[in-house]
Amino acid sequence: MKDILEQLHITANNKGVSTGRQWLESSGETISSFSPVNGKLIGSVQACDAVTYRQVAARAQDAFVQWRTVSAPRRGEIVRQIGGELRRKKEPLGKLVSYEMGKSLQEGLGEVQEMIDICDFAVGLSRQLYGLTMQSERPNHRMYEQWHPLGVVGIISAFNFPVAVWSWNAAIAWVCGNVCIWKPSEKTPLCAIACQHIVAEVFERNDIPEGVSCLINGYRDAGEWLCNDEHVALISATGSTRMGKAVAASVAARLGKTILELGGNNAIIISKEADLDMALIGCVFGAVGTAGQRCTTTRRLIIHTSVYDSFKQKIINAYQQLRIGNPLDAANHVGPLIDKGAVEMYQQAIEACKQQGGSFVVEGGVLQGEGYQSGCYVKPCVAEVQSNWPIVQHETFAPILYLMKYDNIEDAIAMQNSVPQGLSSSIFTLNMREAELFLSNRGSDCGIANVNIGTSGAEIGGAFGGEKETGGGRESGSDAWKAYMRRQTNTINWGNDLPLAQGIKFTV
Repeated sequence: MKDILEQLHITANNKGVSTGRQWLESSGETISSFSPVNGKLIGSVQACDAVTYRQVAARAQDAFVQWRTVSAPRRGEIVRQIGGELRRKKEPLGKLVSYEMGKSLQEGLGEVQEMIDICDFAVGLSRQLYGLTMQSERPNHRMYEQWHPLGVVGIISAFNFPVAVWSWNAAIAWVCGNVCIWKPSEKTPLCAIACQHIVAEVFERNDIPEGVSCLINGYRDAGEWLCNDEHVALISATGSTRMGKAVAASVAARLGKTILELGGNNAIIISKEADLDMALIGCVFGAVGTAGQRCTTTRRLIIHTSVYDSFKQKIINAYQQLRIGNPLDAANHVGPLIDKGAVEMYQQAIEACKQQGGSFVVEGGVLQGEGYQSGCYVKPCVAEVQSNWPIVQHETFAPILYLMKYDNIEDAIAMQNSVPQGLSSSIFTLNMREAELFLSNRGSDCGIANVNIGTSGAEIGGAFGGEKETGGGRESGSDAWKAYMRRQTNTINWGNDLPLAQGIKFTV
């Protein structure tokens, strides 16, 4: 791992605050990053303090004044170069993501690929920031709308995707003409430092001013500074529903804008007309990928009564084949949870499920012994439950899968929609009518609804986000770029007189 860290400019002790090519001194406390893979200290980071935050914020505001004057295609060209650097650094950065966060190496590399993909998407977008032309009711008038950058965009990201979700926001924000201040999770600070080095080199090579890409490592207070800063036009925050509500309240109090991507409690409906072998792959990957620590993780299986027993047995057999261990070993399917706090929540959820009447068909537990010294490795488990139980309504960020039965498709959809969260959903069926019902306005109430694929693994081309307690925000593809800009309606009178709208007459 030492050579990987050197390639990414990670040292034993790192400054955690940057305005680009400059890394600022700070009196903030030290953040120590321990790998959940083996419990070893990877490195430490100096957290941001209030004084240093103000320096960063001021630099970002100054940079925006210059960055917004750069043409959008030119901004896109710079983002294209960032994508090129990420291609060159894909392997070491993917390994760092895997080692610091604990997800499998394939998922770590896949996360960096998402960054590359969003850069490609943003490059094309830089020439498509379109407006509309409308017909005016007044003669010799032209109406149209255009979009302008907001200014400073604050990005608060979570540990489970330590680099990809930041890039979804940053790449789009940059081509739209904004500057960014990134507050990463304190659980994965080194991934953020590696990305900042990569981006800063590209901006410096293109003679772009300091402050277009800023980084503030820190704890909750750093996020609060961002949210309460009236000069930060937009906060895009990823995390728990509890955190999102606090962010929304703070930003709304100053009439700022938010993009919230919060909790998910995602379900897959298994129809009696499903391809069960194909469904098995989607269900197991969705449930155990990233050790159940994705916001799109499959947490509930709603299975038709007629295929319940046979599909349950398929799940049990598949879980017995799972290999749990060092995520850098490609032979392993499941890595560790992020830390021992996550392990405690996993254990508490299992106990609550049992107390509420849950029957575990695949038992859970914490793994110990050779290879599991970090104390963060747990067994993915499966329980039979009722959909209205409190534990089923709650999102536990761990590999716990709940099974439940249904008799008709309307009941299955109602069960799917019965939880407070509304991020991702899926149905496996070869029945066209069931599929179309699931996608209709009488179907899934989630922001993402899939047919014959699982709940996780969203592509960057579609807008990502959910409804209800998931927050309602959208990131990444489609027209999500509009959230990073302000709309302006323009009317031009090219005639010789001044008629008023609605036929109003006024003379002086």
